[in-house]
Amino acid sequence: MVTVLRQSEWTTSRQAHVERVERLVGDYLRDRASGAYHPVLDFLFTYYSYKPGHLKRWNPGYGVVLTGERAHDYADLASYEPTEGGFAVRESLLDRRRSAIEFILGLLSATRDRQPNLGCFGLHEWAMVYRGGKSALRHGSVPLRLGHTGTDDVVDSMKLKCTHYDAFRFFTDAAAPRNALELDSSGRTAREQPGCVHASMDLYKWSYKLSPLVDSRLVTDCFELALAARTVDMRASPYDLTAYGLDSIRIETPEGRAEYVRAQSDLSNRAAPLRSALIARCENLLVSGGAIVGPTAE
Repeated sequence: MVTVLRQSEWTTSRQAHVERVERLVGDYLRDRASGAYHPVLDFLFTYYSYKPGHLKRWNPGYGVVLTGERAHDYADLASYEPTEGGFAVRESLLDRRRSAIEFILGLLSATRDRQPNLGCFGLHEWAMVYRGGKSALRHGSVPLRLGHTGTDDVVDSMKLKCTHYDAFRFFTDAAAPRNALELDSSGRTAREQPGCVHASMDLYKWSYKLSPLVDSRLVTDCFELALAARTVDMRASPYDLTAYGLDSIRIETPEGRAEYVRAQSDLSNRAAPLRSALIARCENLLVSGGAIVGPTAE
């Protein structure tokens, strides 16, 4: 099934998308141009490989034909091809991305079907500096709230229960053996669970890895969630971010742990419909090879 959009329809959607991304990151990009550092947004454009220009580019998703003279804006993009009446994402791209789609579908489906685990208290950032000294600091210009000794004491007093390999792999050598689970990349699908802040954050990664087969609205929805998740992540970290307007979630206290669980649960609830939407996109792409009709107009 193919959806055909008139120029007036898709250009309106594209403009709305550009304005939305500008509201989200415009000030940050202007500050970054002057050399400013931001512990939340820098991460979203360095750890994740999708650049601001990619995020700003509007894509309607696979199976959508853009018509009108303005459709030639997509003529020079390698992922688009001319079709009868306009331009659309290349059909061959679906075959080239098939293995990625299958992996993402399997991972997200397994994650969705598990009970959320809300007992980690965001200790992964603490474990990344545990007994590592200054060389282990991942945000060198940002001080530790409790200093090195105080940070180590918090990790010593609590259990590490990380389920997310891509956080665990940055643990210091002293912290890794303290984790309740031995994690490796091959066990990602077997361990990922929906209560994990990073599992919510990574919906952005999986959405943009499917772009332009997946529409930009969903990618940006996932980016907004990643922004919220990374904010919680850093507020619960051992770093003092008051200079960036972020108050700390003091997970070393009972009150702070309760606050973190509430934030973690909220992120998990927000992630659920986005995860389901990505699963549906993958199923559509794999099973029917058809268009994603509903979300193309914003």
